[in-house]
Amino acid sequence: MSTPHQQPTRLSAIQRIRTALIEKKMTQAELADAADCHEKTVQNLLAGRTVRDQTLFDVCMVLGLDFDDTKAKWAGGGPPGEPQRDEPGQPGANTEVAPIYMGAYTRAAVDHYIGSYLTLRPAFTSPETIIAYRTDISWDENWPSLLFEERNRPDAPYSHRGRLHIPPSSQFIHLVSLTKGAMRMIVLSQLTQAQPMRGLITTLSKDGATIRPVSAPIVYSQLKDPAEAAFGEITPGQPAYAAYRNELATAVASGYVALIGGK
Repeated sequence: MSTPHQQPTRLSAIQRIRTALIEKKMTQAELADAADCHEKTVQNLLAGRTVRDQTLFDVCMVLGLDFDDTKAKWAGGGPPGEPQRDEPGQPGANTEVAPIYMGAYTRAAVDHYIGSYLTLRPAFTSPETIIAYRTDISWDENWPSLLFEERNRPDAPYSHRGRLHIPPSSQFIHLVSLTKGAMRMIVLSQLTQAQPMRGLITTLSKDGATIRPVSAPIVYSQLKDPAEAAFGEITPGQPAYAAYRNELATAVASGYVALIGGK
């Protein structure tokens, strides 16, 4: 029997997570480590207490669960008065305007960004390989702003979810994800009808036992039909490789990305 703080839909989400945990033969501590959160957070999640969307997303990525479906079930119930918070600060009451620190952009002004994108970047440990995945951008009314979510990554547990910061009077936008103080930033040219978004990703990469900061060109091209794109690790000789490699080369050759110093 469900309690007032755990509606049936949330209980079904919890059961799904518990089942996946058993199937993966993972402990709560191992799940917390893989999802980059505290074990107490996992305990709160399994008890049906409200957690951040980012935490639920990370857990779903680790366990191989569909985030949208799990979130829909999770949203069915929880302790009253416990709103979910992705980031510090409080959003304004207007659900059509992003917070000032994100650029104070209106939904009407950024509607053209909403959709799915083929995302391309070099593999950090093997530059000849291209990593191709899908990024979905949507409007989040609960925290008024554009929200991006990565899907179809070959390294799914490392998929990111974050916000779009769009400063006024700038030719560039920022895709920022923040987890427990660790920040990843992607700086892109603004979207136009004729050109994809091109720019630079700066993040951390694991190479064996070493973790190091890396930067690389990255491209976002709008997808009319996500089913037609090739995702995963694209290597020389695969049908999509030449076109994908050309997109990344264009980002550098056209001046969207400047790599200074080094070799």
